[in-house]
Amino acid sequence: MTTQNSTSDRTRPARSARNQRGQWRKLLFWTLGAILLAAIVLGLWPKPIPVETAVVSRGSLTVSVLEEGKTRIRHRFEISPPVAGYLNRVALRAGAPIRAGETVLATIVAEQSGFLDPRTRAEAEARVKAAEANRQQRRSEVGRARAALDLAQKDFARANELLKSQVISRQEWDVAENRVSILRREYNAAQFALQVAEFELTQARATLVQLQSPESGPSQRLRIVAPVDGYVLNVYEENARVIAAGTPIMEVGDPRDLEAEIELLSSDAVAVAVGADVSIEQWGGEGTLRGRVSLVERGGFTKLSALGVEEQRVKVRVDFLESPPPGNELGDRYRVEARIATWHGEDVLQVPTGALFRRGGDWMTFVVENRKAHLIKVEIAHNNGLAAEVLSGLSLGDAVIIYPPDSLTDGASVALASDAGE
Repeated sequence: MTTQNSTSDRTRPARSARNQRGQWRKLLFWTLGAILLAAIVLGLWPKPIPVETAVVSRGSLTVSVLEEGKTRIRHRFEISPPVAGYLNRVALRAGAPIRAGETVLATIVAEQSGFLDPRTRAEAEARVKAAEANRQQRRSEVGRARAALDLAQKDFARANELLKSQVISRQEWDVAENRVSILRREYNAAQFALQVAEFELTQARATLVQLQSPESGPSQRLRIVAPVDGYVLNVYEENARVIAAGTPIMEVGDPRDLEAEIELLSSDAVAVAVGADVSIEQWGGEGTLRGRVSLVERGGFTKLSALGVEEQRVKVRVDFLESPPPGNELGDRYRVEARIATWHGEDVLQVPTGALFRRGGDWMTFVVENRKAHLIKVEIAHNNGLAAEVLSGLSLGDAVIIYPPDSLTDGASVALASDAGE
C-alpha cells in the first residue's frame, strides 16, 4: 500500500503539468484565431474614401467668352493722287514713321493736258469748295463732341462724390463712367475725321494751285504729304509708272487710334452687349489690358476652322481703355486674346464646377454630412467654367466634394483631406 500511494503521488504532478500545457496550447490557438479573424474583418471592413471638399459661397460671378482676335487702326488713310500723272518711285516702306504735313508720301508729275483742261480746272475748284464745306462740318462735330464730353465728365465727377457718400449705386456710377468713355471715343473719332477733311482740302488746293500756275508743265510736281502722325501701314504701288486718278498708292494710320477686332461664334456674339467689359490677354506684354465693347456687327460671315469645319462668325470691335506701357506698344494687325464678359452678378450663390457632374439630363453633386456623402440634385444657371450659379439644391455653407471618384456612392463614408493634414 505504501508503494502504490507513492507511485500515485509521483504521477499526479506529471499529469497536471500535461493538462496545463494543453490548456495553454488551446488558449494560444484561440488567441491566434481571434487575431486572424479580426484581421480578416478589419481588411474587409469598408474604409472611408478620401475626398476634397469646397464650401458653397456667395460672391460676384462673371461669365465670359475667350476668343482670339487682332488689333486694328480704326481710321486708316488710303493715299491716292487727285489727278492722273506719272508716279515717281515711292521711297517709303511699310513701318516708316510719318509726320503730318511734313513727310512727303509720293510725288506725281501730272500731264500738261490735264493741267490746261478747263473741265479739270472746274472740277478742281468744285472739289476745293466741297472739301472746305466738309472741313466746316467736321469742325462742328468736334465742337459738339467736346461739349458732350465736358458735360459727361462733370456728371461723372458728381457721381464720384455721390458714390463716396453712398447716395448712388455702383451700377449708376458704372453708367456714368461708361458714358464718359464712349463720348471720349466719339470726340477722338471726330478729331480724326477733321484731320481727314483737312488732308482732303490740302490735296484739293494743291491740285488747284498746279492748275492756276503759269509755270505748270511736265516738270511741275504734285506732292502728297502725310495727313496724320503715324506710320506707313501698307505700300500698294512703289514702282515709277503712269497711274490714273484715285489709284491707291499706300495706306497710313495713327497707332494711337487702335481697337481690337474679335471674331466670335454667332452663338456667343448674341450674348455680347455694347459696353461689356473686356480683358485683353496674351498681347505680348505682362498683365492684361482693359477694354470695352464698342460695336457688335449685325452681319455674320462663314469661316473655316482649323479642323475644316464651317463656322458662322461675327466681328466684335473693342476699344482699349488703357494703353500698353512704353516699349511694349501694339501695332496694326497684332494678335491678341480677348475675354469678353457676357453676364455678371454681384451676390450670387455659387458652387465650384469641379463638384458638378451629369447624370442623365440633371446636374448632381455630393454633399458631406456627418462624414457621409449624400448624392443630391442641383439646378444651376450661369457657368463660367470655374464656378456655377446655384438656383436650387444647395445652401450657403454646404460642403461639396470636388472631383468625386467613381467609387463614391450615396451614403458612403468619406475621409476629408483636412483630417489627413491634421
